[in-house]
Amino acid sequence: MLTTFAVSGYRSLVDLIVPLNRLTVVSGANGTGKSNLYRAMRLLAAAGEGRIIGSIAREGGLASALWAGPKVARRTAGPVAGGGSQHPVSLRLGFSSEEFGYLTDLGLPQVDSGRSFFVQDPEVKREQVFVGPFARPASVIVDRTRTAVRVRDPEWRMLAQTLGPGQSVLLDLEDAAALPDTLRLRHRMAQWRFYDHFRTDREAPSRAPQVGTRTRWLSDDGADLAAVWATAIEADQHRDLAAAVGDAFPGSQVSIDVSGGVFRLMLSQPGLLRPLSTAELSDGTLRYLLLCAALLPSDPPPLIVVNEPEASLHENLILPLASLIATAAQRTQVIVVTHSSVLRRALEGAGSSIELISEGLGTEVAGQGPLDVPRWEWPKR
Repeated sequence: MLTTFAVSGYRSLVDLIVPLNRLTVVSGANGTGKSNLYRAMRLLAAAGEGRIIGSIAREGGLASALWAGPKVARRTAGPVAGGGSQHPVSLRLGFSSEEFGYLTDLGLPQVDSGRSFFVQDPEVKREQVFVGPFARPASVIVDRTRTAVRVRDPEWRMLAQTLGPGQSVLLDLEDAAALPDTLRLRHRMAQWRFYDHFRTDREAPSRAPQVGTRTRWLSDDGADLAAVWATAIEADQHRDLAAAVGDAFPGSQVSIDVSGGVFRLMLSQPGLLRPLSTAELSDGTLRYLLLCAALLPSDPPPLIVVNEPEASLHENLILPLASLIATAAQRTQVIVVTHSSVLRRALEGAGSSIELISEGLGTEVAGQGPLDVPRWEWPKR
């Protein structure tokens, strides 16, 4: 289970350290940084797959990802003052867990604009893999500074291998002693699942029949909805799914129609003479079924992060949604980012709640004093 998520220099997340629980509900007013927190977590997951450089580029490059507010934090409500940065450009992301932790520091490329096509690509300046709640000198087991990497085995040993500016210790390190730890960490990070605004329009992939195979987790677009549900049924892990459907739509049942290897999810409802396919369901009903499959697969991933799950749902579905999320958190770690005060209150007894605020200094956790912040240390470059 992740215990801490840390981010510095990403949009409004100037310097944010968030404690995480089995279930963590993140809320806050518009513009406080909830979406930025979700995106930062996705960026960190991309680092585990070697995709963080491309992900930042698709957001407009490092310049677009950085905080656009004042360079020095102030707790005044007056006009925002400008001023040059006293520190190098830096986007830092990291997490700790009950097993391993990881952090990365990205900055501007050190290339000649006349000699390279990739002057907008950020470079990895520092990376560390560590054990324990934060990266202290005694807990770091892999330490990368620019191109150089050293590993603890059990004493520090400098590797002959060097890494390019877009490479990562998680994906590209070849040292036999370090590989078991980095592979394990990368494998866990690759299993994190993120869900944000499923498509439910007429052309949505989840509305069309799909070729089905055993499927552990729902894809981002929900195209394999029927396959995920069928996998849970065949593994005899569908009781929570059935309960979640019955809670939201009393008397309703989901079945899977298979013809020639093509799967269709069908919903039977009281008063109807035949089951409805996903092509016939309302947007809200389909979205709820997608959330059921995302949160309650047969073999849950180690982390599920859901952004605004209440979007497009009727208010009558918010309490069933809360029950669905609470059930999922009994099986794995869940982080929910929400606008809904009803959903937040309904989940108060099931996990921890974090409210984000912004008072011109970037995003902060409401009520988080200096002694409440989880300990975290970013390494110097």
